[in-house]
Amino acid sequence: MSVASPLSPTARPRGRIRRFLDSDLLYSFARSPLVMIAALIALVLVCAAFLAPVLAPHDPYDLRSLNLLDSETPPRWVKGGDPRFWLGTDDQGRDIYSTILYGMRSSLLISIAAVGFALVLGVSLGLLAGYRGGWLDTMIMRIADIQLTFPAILTALMVDGIAQVLLKGSKLGNSHYLILVVAIGLSYWVQYARTVRGVTLVERNKDYVQAARLIGLSQTKIMFQHVLPNVLSPVLVLATINLALAIITEATLSFLGVGLPPSEPSLGTMIQIGNKFLLSGSWWMVAFPGATLAALVLAVNLLGDWLRDKLDPRLR
Repeated sequence: MSVASPLSPTARPRGRIRRFLDSDLLYSFARSPLVMIAALIALVLVCAAFLAPVLAPHDPYDLRSLNLLDSETPPRWVKGGDPRFWLGTDDQGRDIYSTILYGMRSSLLISIAAVGFALVLGVSLGLLAGYRGGWLDTMIMRIADIQLTFPAILTALMVDGIAQVLLKGSKLGNSHYLILVVAIGLSYWVQYARTVRGVTLVERNKDYVQAARLIGLSQTKIMFQHVLPNVLSPVLVLATINLALAIITEATLSFLGVGLPPSEPSLGTMIQIGNKFLLSGSWWMVAFPGATLAALVLAVNLLGDWLRDKLDPRLR
């Protein structure tokens, strides 16, 4: 019977799994009940959002299935409720439960894509600024400083408005998802750029970078193959925290009426619509989407704070 050597391909995955199971990160996670609860809530909500076509009893995008006579129906346990609609319906007769699942999926897709866009843009500019230095560093950092004087939501509103005007009448003008991703992403790239620049200023003078220069590697290869892996830990922590901020920003934009249209619901759009009917007694139209948004953001925030405490060496 043959035994896999320590250097064989089958032994490597086992070794990685073993190291992960014995890591301090997993040990800390298993000893933090609050973080475990937050991870469970986030996992359940994310899975429910992306499995919306399977879990949702109704399709809010199917206009043929909507009936205005079902509008503003209270939850099933409230007097006047309908057993078909667990959490009631909105002003168009859409099932609140189904709309929350589809709306949460839209909010998550936009937020994840926006954070990814901000990460790629910010990391690339931060690497260039920190490694090249000189006038390029000065220009990128001054642009970042100017943007930091504006709140993120104001930047997103400005970018969204400019995009709507410039792309009006074109195919991209109707792509609300793309516009929101760019608007939110351009609001948060500065944090990645400043973080990566600071770490790159330290890493570029280390021996392994000097050795890479001596063997003739190009600056692009040194930045992305050697320096980049050493700056990923703070970047990943920042991305987790920014995901919660991106969700809130998307919801705020939709609540203000410059995000997704009512025909493509997100959590912010649902809260905006429900807010109009709050004084008429239809509290469920804003209560359930608002509670879902709060639970999702709180869970992601708790995970981000925990990761920051465990992966940021300055906080140890």
